[in-house]
Amino acid sequence: MPKKYRVGILGATGTVGQRFIQLLENHPQFEITALAASDRSAGKPFAEACAWKLSGEIPEKIRSVNVDPIEPPLDCDIVFSSLPSTVARETEEAFARAGYPVISNSSSYRMDEDVPLLIPEINASHVGLIETQRQKRGFSKGFIVTNPNCAVVSFAPPLAALHRKFGIEAAIITTLQAISGAGYPGVSAMDITDNVIPYIAGEEPKVETEAQKILGDLDAGSIRKADFALSAQCFRVNVLDGHTASVRVKLKTTATLEDVIDAMRNFESLKLYSSPERFIEVLDEPARPQPRLDRDRGRGMTITVGRIFPDNVFDYRFVALSHNTVRGAAGSAILNAELLIERGIV
Repeated sequence: MPKKYRVGILGATGTVGQRFIQLLENHPQFEITALAASDRSAGKPFAEACAWKLSGEIPEKIRSVNVDPIEPPLDCDIVFSSLPSTVARETEEAFARAGYPVISNSSSYRMDEDVPLLIPEINASHVGLIETQRQKRGFSKGFIVTNPNCAVVSFAPPLAALHRKFGIEAAIITTLQAISGAGYPGVSAMDITDNVIPYIAGEEPKVETEAQKILGDLDAGSIRKADFALSAQCFRVNVLDGHTASVRVKLKTTATLEDVIDAMRNFESLKLYSSPERFIEVLDEPARPQPRLDRDRGRGMTITVGRIFPDNVFDYRFVALSHNTVRGAAGSAILNAELLIERGIV
């Protein structure tokens, strides 16, 4: 029997916290032993404190777990954080300083130079920043690792496949982001019904800079960001789950359409528990990918790509899709934790 690591979830009553609980329920490596939330929820049984919004029921063994305050100590070996960025920075540092590995879904630390921003299939080597982080911040055993903005997860993998093979000179990204990405209660029904909203506060700079960090190289204890230009526009659309990205890319070296498709199809997945069989699934159907039809591929962990064609302005264009609350949030954090265990860091 593999060792089971005791995990705590910060922000456990929120929608991403709920997704953590759902994905961890039968995980062979992790056992939920602590749930933490705001003062409003602390001290209550989870079933009383949480307005459950996911399909299915609250796992029976979780219902009666008392919610803890969001402060160390917690009865766990690893902390998953789904805290809002307004409180995450101070709280996550407190847990890391207290010796906990903190696997964060928050944006607070993503662009800090000494914090890994991970998509494990792309940049697992960036875990090398952890030792730099410990030395710089005076952490003993603890550290902070982050996963990307949920929109970045949709297009960074196919860009990584192309960047490795051919180099990228420039890319233009348009994201169509599901309403679940705004959390609960999220976007007003009066705003999103019969509508597309061409603005998500603070999103476009995150999308641009995070992708360049992820596709960069670890060099002497720091990340040398990818050197291509990237421009993004982000839209909120009336889809429940699944972020779609329309991508146009200019390559540094010549590649045929077949070369481009093969680079994506042959991008290796990992052998971790949460890894999908295919990291990038390329579809030939002309009207795919679609959120409703494709977001759950690979248990929500596969990136689905379609409509790959030569472009009249750049070199190629394509459409990419990911499940924003699975691969784009809780699922990514869990995969990061699995990687850290495999590497012997946890």
